[in-house]
Amino acid sequence: MNEPVNKAVIVAAGYGTRFLPITKSVPKEMLPLLSRPLIQYIVDEAVASGISDVVFVISQGKETVVDYFRPSPKLESFLVKKGDAAGLHELRSIPSMARFSHVYQSEPLGLGHAIASASEAICNEPFAAILPDDIIDSDVPVLRQMLDVYQQYPGNLLLVEECRPEETNRYGIIDAEIVDEGVYRVRNLVEKPSPEEAPSNLAIIGRYILMPEIFKAISMTKPGKGGEIQLTDAIRRLAASQPVYACKFRGTRFDAGTPEGWLKANIAWAEKENAGN
Repeated sequence: MNEPVNKAVIVAAGYGTRFLPITKSVPKEMLPLLSRPLIQYIVDEAVASGISDVVFVISQGKETVVDYFRPSPKLESFLVKKGDAAGLHELRSIPSMARFSHVYQSEPLGLGHAIASASEAICNEPFAAILPDDIIDSDVPVLRQMLDVYQQYPGNLLLVEECRPEETNRYGIIDAEIVDEGVYRVRNLVEKPSPEEAPSNLAIIGRYILMPEIFKAISMTKPGKGGEIQLTDAIRRLAASQPVYACKFRGTRFDAGTPEGWLKANIAWAEKENAGN
């Protein structure tokens, strides 16, 4: 039987340069999607998928992300005096969603380096890794979809989506063989290949289920372009000794890491909310 996945690492250490100047003082993950910050949608997805422990990887100056999930006694007291029972209930529900902790990424040295920063918090357990840029609207939480696949195919698991051939140089791309509908056994991974060099059009999206051995693989991975330690390089190394699978998801993805994608997500959620009223 597969070891359960109870912990999730949410990487929120980037500078959000595509949103400057607002991200000079507001972390990208705290930008609103309607009335909630982007990061809450990610935590909602993780908790709805059965995650009980959430580890944020942040950089200095992004403590607001962590503070959002802490109790707010002063604000709670104000809502009590105001008689706002609904607001008080929602406010108190946020810190109780999961057990929250955080670690710092000392330098911006890539996704592999950020994941490695959480090694002590994860210990020797399989875990989920999530990038907040990818906001996915789906009936079944995407991480839950992945965990269902993980139960059938034990091992490391990547989330993938078909991209246009001219977009392969924006993503990690997998070379894989089909083992089931929407499920692949990964043979190789290539970081941001040109369309001519891409082994497929299956692009890695910001959700992973990783075995704890990934930390050793990261430690053995040399920095690549820009001095960054790429997670795809570490997973490729791990694939020599462990199975690596990939699966497609059912839902619609928004790249909220760009102003255009963030705006599209807000429009889509607003339309959904209006349709439900």
